[in-house]
Amino acid sequence: MKIGIVGCGMVGSTAAYSLIMRGVGREIVLVDKFAERAEAEANDLFHAVPFAEPLTVRAGQYADLAGAKVVVIAAGVNQKPGETRLQLLERNAAVFAEVVPSILAHAPDAVLVVATNPVDVMTHLTAHFASRQGVPSSRVIGSGTTLDTARFRTLLGQHLQIDSHHVHGYVVGEHGDTEVLSWSIATVGGLPVKDFASRRGRNLTDEVRQDIDTRVRRAAYQIIGGKGATYYGIGSALARIVDVILHDQRAILTVCTPHADVLGIENVTLALPQIVGGAGKVDIIPIDLSSDEQTALRHSATVLKEAITSLKLPGAE
Repeated sequence: MKIGIVGCGMVGSTAAYSLIMRGVGREIVLVDKFAERAEAEANDLFHAVPFAEPLTVRAGQYADLAGAKVVVIAAGVNQKPGETRLQLLERNAAVFAEVVPSILAHAPDAVLVVATNPVDVMTHLTAHFASRQGVPSSRVIGSGTTLDTARFRTLLGQHLQIDSHHVHGYVVGEHGDTEVLSWSIATVGGLPVKDFASRRGRNLTDEVRQDIDTRVRRAAYQIIGGKGATYYGIGSALARIVDVILHDQRAILTVCTPHADVLGIENVTLALPQIVGGAGKVDIIPIDLSSDEQTALRHSATVLKEAITSLKLPGAE
C-alpha cells in the first residue's frame, strides 16, 4: 500500500518516521518543492527501516503518487512564535491552489489527509479544490483536534493516575484558540470523569480543570516558543489516521471535515468525533455537550466561518 506525503518539513518527515516505526503501509513517497530536501529525508528515513518494519521510502514527483491510497498534505509555511493558526491562512492558501490539483491529477482515488495549519480552514480549502475534480468531501480529512484530544486525555490520565488509553473525552471545534474540551461527557472506565476522580481521591477542582484546559489549549504556543515547531505529536497523530484509513478500521477520531451545519453555522469545517474508514469519513458521532460547551462550540464554528468566508470561495458565504 502506497502512502504519499507532500511537504517534507518537520511535520511531513516526522509523520513518515512515525509510519515507519508503526509499520504502516508498504511504500512511502515523499514529494517536496525542494527535491533535494525530499531526497535527503527519504535517505535518512530509509536508514531507519532496518530497525523497524520492512517498507520502502523514496523521494519522487507528483507523478510518483499514482496508486497512493492516502496522501498526507503537510506543505506550507511554519507557524511563527506567537502567531495564531488563523494568521497563517493567507500565507498558506496560495500553496494549496497548486498542491491539491497536482496530487489529484495523479492520485485521483486517494484520501487526502491535511496537516497544514490552520488545519480546519486548509481542509475546507482542500475540499473546495478537490470538488472541482469530482472528489467528495468525505475523502478530505484534516488532522483536526486529534492531537488536542490526545493532549486532553494524557493530562487527565496524569491527574487521575490512570493509563490515558482508558480516558474517553474529546476536544472539538477549531484546532486552535477556540477549541472546546468536552468535560461534560468525559468518562473513565464507563464512569463520568467527575465520579471516577472523586472515587480515586483526585477531585477535579476548578483550578485543576483550568490548568488542564490551558495546557491543552496553549500547548502548541509553549512548544513553538521553546523549540520553534511542533512535530512529534502531530506526526504520530497523522500516522494513526493513515493507519485507520489503510486498514478500514472504522475508528472514532476527532478529525475535521466540511459540515453542512454546526449549531446553526452553515458550510463550516471543524473537528467532531467521526467514524473514519478506508474511504475517509464514514459518519459523524453525535455528542451531548452541556449548554456552555455548545455555546463555546458555536463560537468556534463562527470564528472558523469568518476565516472561511475571507477566502471568498463559491458557496463559502
